[in-house]
Amino acid sequence: MSDEAGKAASTGHATEQDTAAEATLMSFAEFLESVPPGEMRRVKGLRYWETGGRSACLDTPPLSLHCSSDHCNGPRIFRHSEAIRVPPGTGIADRIVDFTCSNCGEGQKTFALRLFFPLSDGYFGDCIKFGEFPTYGPPTPTRLLRLFGTDRETFLKGRRCENQGLGIGAFTYYRRIVESHKNQILDEIIKVAAKVAPGMVEMLEDAKNENQFLKSIDSVKHSIPQSLLINGHNPLMLLHSALSEGLHAQTDEQCLELAQAVRVVLADLAERIGQALKDEAELNAAVTRLMKR
Repeated sequence: MSDEAGKAASTGHATEQDTAAEATLMSFAEFLESVPPGEMRRVKGLRYWETGGRSACLDTPPLSLHCSSDHCNGPRIFRHSEAIRVPPGTGIADRIVDFTCSNCGEGQKTFALRLFFPLSDGYFGDCIKFGEFPTYGPPTPTRLLRLFGTDRETFLKGRRCENQGLGIGAFTYYRRIVESHKNQILDEIIKVAAKVAPGMVEMLEDAKNENQFLKSIDSVKHSIPQSLLINGHNPLMLLHSALSEGLHAQTDEQCLELAQAVRVVLADLAERIGQALKDEAELNAAVTRLMKR
């Protein structure tokens, strides 16, 4: 270790070289929040020195993560409260780090990390995640999972494939579960149609009797409530377009794009169905209250 680096290690101050290197790197918080498991990154702000420079500790910055607890169910700040000591010089350290939601105190996020520290004072280093729990990626809406009932785990397997960039796997899982739950999806749409467009119900019911998914969806391309359209398009036809693509004719990257499109359309459709039924329930409740007066 050079005199300059040694001085930095003992005082906790970065050298000019370290400062210049840090400027081009992602922060440790960015790494934890946005990099999937299995990918190594060089990050800045990896560790700090306790007062007096006697012990090096892993930096555990506050993270902006989704909290799925009943109290939050949204983005919140997560923190780790205890110091985690790490090698002061060159070395490798494996650490499991837990973060807790600062808002409710219930939401948890756990990272399993391998950290590679440089020869200098350790203001930057290489990191890789062995894994994290809850699993990496944006949360899957509860309303979407309800469409698939006991097969929700199959959908989540596709979600994990998507998070890891496995396009063929993600597309295969999504296609299987959408086709096998065609009638459940149509049932939810029928609930909305019965409230706002009764004339569409019969055609939607007839589509449930068609065994082939693509033929079933094609038969109702003009029969869907206006409130469920996505940017003016029938979401069932959007799914039809994505799922009709031949799997063997696509690259893994193309399958990943199609899988992402299927998931986004499904999530938006589930949200629109939930909102339409909620609005109708609120309207009925309001009418009932007024009629009682």
